[in-house]
Amino acid sequence: MASLKDLSRRRVLRGMLNGGAVTVGLPLLNVFLNGNATAMADGAPLPVRFGTWSWGLGLNKQVFVPKKTGANFDLPEEIASLKDVQKHVNLFTNFDGFKDANPNLCHKTGWVIMRAGAAPATQTDLPGQSIDVTIAKEIAGPTRFQTLTATSTGNVRDSFSYESATSINPAEVSPLLLYAKLFGEDFQNPNAPEFKPSPRVMVRKGVLSGVMDRTNDLTKKIGSEDKARLDQYFTGLRELERQFDLALTKPEPRAACVVNPGPKDEIAPGLDYTLVGERHKMMTDLFVMALACDQTRVYNLGYAAAFSGTIKPGYEKPHHTATHEEPLDPVLGYQVNCSWFIRRQMESWAYHVKAFADFKEGDGSLLDNMLIYATTDQSLARLHQIDGLPMFLAGRAGGKIKTGYHIDGNHEAATRVGYTAMKVFGLDVPHWGEQSNRTSKEIGEVLA
Repeated sequence: MASLKDLSRRRVLRGMLNGGAVTVGLPLLNVFLNGNATAMADGAPLPVRFGTWSWGLGLNKQVFVPKKTGANFDLPEEIASLKDVQKHVNLFTNFDGFKDANPNLCHKTGWVIMRAGAAPATQTDLPGQSIDVTIAKEIAGPTRFQTLTATSTGNVRDSFSYESATSINPAEVSPLLLYAKLFGEDFQNPNAPEFKPSPRVMVRKGVLSGVMDRTNDLTKKIGSEDKARLDQYFTGLRELERQFDLALTKPEPRAACVVNPGPKDEIAPGLDYTLVGERHKMMTDLFVMALACDQTRVYNLGYAAAFSGTIKPGYEKPHHTATHEEPLDPVLGYQVNCSWFIRRQMESWAYHVKAFADFKEGDGSLLDNMLIYATTDQSLARLHQIDGLPMFLAGRAGGKIKTGYHIDGNHEAATRVGYTAMKVFGLDVPHWGEQSNRTSKEIGEVLA
């Protein structure tokens, strides 16, 4: 293994580009530390996209779970706002997450099981990789962003997307910055009459190309952990090169791609439900444009954090605190203010689905060529339950999914919904999940 004399924190990869020297800095390695450390014009089918959506703190069963299963199910009070999009969604209730020998980590175990198929062992543990990353590797295609993540909370750490416990995809918190990322200077309009590659992109790609061929020499001088870390780092560099290649290639025309003006003002900080809802609407509208313009085919949008801190005007407790301190209504049998928060989240879920359903693409809608997987962190948040978990799927996935159904899971593994999504996108996976969460059963009732 190389010594600190050979490798220092200032070590860089050096290469040549058009006769000039280029350098790229390295990440912090162990060696630097001590021992404690429908169809396109050419006949190709329209791309099918995948999205995830998340809400916080589950449900109140009495006013969330329909009495009827199958088609034309009833809409209890907590999900009454789904009336206009009911035909586009499937609701899954009474599915369970299994912690096995691990602890039930409050507001974490449930969402990790539904997103990655396994229960985490500790608060810092994130087993496997999240489902959006898995599916993105299959369907990302020639898009600028393999996956995009945003949150309505204003907190970059509120992300449910990750490649590993040490590689969490940070959430974009600003609609203005998300717009600039998607449609700023490096955006190439697929319907523009002329194609002019950005000189800035050409320079960036050149810098990376000039150093990538020097990686083998470096990896011979470091230990196994650092090799693994460098491999992850170089994978990121290769992904950047892929994005640069795309930016230097004229994109295929997209009839549905119409870029609207971006947000004029930043949303004020805070967790008042009106602010959270406005951020959510703006993020939703941006993702509609991002998918229509084929900037990405996989995205994640969170309405709330697992420990939802959304605030209701005139009520002294944020949502999470209320789940533990608000008494049950003696007549209704549930926490009325907690249910108020859930209802606002379901209104935003309805807005999200309708935005894609109303956007025309080909002979149908953008939602017809999508599948959106919506999850939460608990069933009954007051008791941190992970049995009886609710989930949604929205969209027809290019005709592979039937919608408008309520499915009672009968306490089977919640991973069946995510596994169904993987199979719809053609992943060759005989099963998904670990231990009691492992499943090889698709939900046939919603398959077309």
